[in-house]
Parts: sequence; structure tokens; C-alpha cells
Amino acid sequence: MKATQYVGNRTFSVIDKEMSAPAKGEVRIKVAYVGVCGTDVHIYHGMMDKRVRIPETIGHEMSGVIDAVGDGVEGFSVGEKVVVRPLDDRMAKPSDKGYNHICEELKFIGIDSPGAMQQYWNVPAFVLHKLDPTTDLKLAALVEPLAVAVHDVRRSRLRPDETAVVLGGGPIGLLVALVAKSGGAQVIVSEVNANRIAKAKQLGLQVVDPTQTDLVEYVKSKTADRRADVVFEVAGVQPALDVMTEVAGIRGRIVMVAIHGEKKPVDLFKFFWKELELIGARVYEREDYDRAIDLVTKKELPLEDMITDVQPLTQIQEVFKKIDGNPDGLKVLMDCQL
Repeated sequence: MKATQYVGNRTFSVIDKEMSAPAKGEVRIKVAYVGVCGTDVHIYHGMMDKRVRIPETIGHEMSGVIDAVGDGVEGFSVGEKVVVRPLDDRMAKPSDKGYNHICEELKFIGIDSPGAMQQYWNVPAFVLHKLDPTTDLKLAALVEPLAVAVHDVRRSRLRPDETAVVLGGGPIGLLVALVAKSGGAQVIVSEVNANRIAKAKQLGLQVVDPTQTDLVEYVKSKTADRRADVVFEVAGVQPALDVMTEVAGIRGRIVMVAIHGEKKPVDLFKFFWKELELIGARVYEREDYDRAIDLVTKKELPLEDMITDVQPLTQIQEVFKKIDGNPDGLKVLMDCQL
């Protein structure tokens, strides 16, 4: 079978390896598609070399079909379509308060252990979610990032009569916007990249370029001066941190989706003055995955338009080089059987 390996120095290799039988409690998946996400690109850039065991197969946004079932596995059968919720929480402790998805000893499958960018993948059965037999496996590869968006919106407590501003129109930002809009809220996306602005409009979203239009004044004009009820900070840059407290209205909720690896200035006075809330949101819980699968199954969102390219697994090096040189794209899928 073919498998890819990140070997460091912005380099992937494609190797032939022996297919192994699933161990007790595991299943073997014939991987269909794997999406390339921002974390994978960070790995490619060497930013996670202290965490990833080199050489390593990475990847976690996936879909596939069960190929073999190990001893002790119940409720799953060969031939069933599945996705993996890549969180290994077996080291959860009482001090984690039951929030196993963010437990202190959490291991992320595809980063801390081998991932899906290979033709066949052995995983613990407890991370599996079944799909409807009619599910398009290309769309199913978007379940993982879609579950992130579902979790973000659920954490925000967004209501149908409210206005949400999404700062950043990359893949996660657009998915957050689509999920929020599907719940009946008015959604405004702030994005500076022309290609992503065009994509947001193609997806039917209201979008503003803050370098051309005053975002705060625009939101005020759409809300009778109330500003935003919820702000999703997805851009991860200082200008977004600066405007998030300005565009949020009284008792607004700000959801921190972006990962900030270092301390950044934030206008804390606005939290006092407007009684704002800052809400952290990290990965997802089982119910978020179930909701994402339901959205994919019922085709309630225009997810086909999120996929900008599909390439053979054997072209992994070229795929990452292309993404590195063209960060304007959205979701690239690897076809793991080619």
C-alpha cells in the first residue's frame, strides 16, 4: 500500500509499506479522501517539528470505508462509510471535569500519532462516526472542519434574530459563516483577500472588505446601530483583535477561533464598558460531529463550492508546494486511492 511521510525540511515522501491487520479494538479504513488543513501546512513549514515524530504520516480531515474489523469491535461492519473524529482522550482525568475533547493529556490523531494520508489506516473504533450509505465521500472529508464551525457557533449561543460578524474568510471562517447563516442569523464576513471575497459571495454570504469599507459603520448600518451580537475572530491577526471589540455591541459575545501562539494586545476596557464576553472554542465534541454529518448528509450547505482541488495522494509534495504558493485557495483534497 502507498503511504506518505513528512520527513522534515518542507518535504514529503511516498513509500510502499506492508498493510497490517487491525489490532484488538481497531478497524482498518480504506481511506477515500483527506483534506489539507492549516495545521498540516504548519507541519510542512516545520513549525511543529518538536511535536510531530519525524518521519510521520499526517492528516485528519478524512472519509473512507471500513475494510477490516479487529477483535472486540462491535457496531461496525466492513463496507460501512465512516469519518474519524481524531481525538484520543483515553488519558482524560477527573481534573478535566468531563470535557474530554480538551483534556490535558489529549492526543490529536494525525499529529501526535499516524494520520490518514495513506491508502489504508488503522484507528481505534471509538473515534469512528458512521455515515449514511448515500453520502458523497468527497463532501464527507469536510466533516472535521465543519464540526469545528458547528462547535464555534454552538459555543457562541447565537440566536436566529441576532447578527454575527466573522473576521476572516478562510476555510474555517466561511464554514462558521455558513453554519451561522443556516441557523437563521444575519451574517457578515470581513475579509481582505479578493479571491476569498469572491468565494464568500459565491457561497451566498454578505462580505465586506475592511480596507475599502469601514466595518464598524457598515455593521451599524445593518443593525440599527446595535452592532454585532456575536463576533467570531478567525483571522488570527492584530487588526482583527483591534476591531473585534469595536464591532461587538453591548453584551456582545466574542468567540476566539483563531490560534494565537503568542500574547497579543486586546482592548480590555471595551469588555468592561460594554460588558462583553470572550469565549474560547477548541476542536469539537461528539454532538458537533453528529451535527456536521447531518448537514453533509442533507446537503444543507453549499459545501461542493468549498472544494477547490482534488489531487492524487502520490502528488503530495506538489500539493503542499502549490498551497504554499497560493494561500488564496480553500480546501484541497487528496485522493488516497490514486
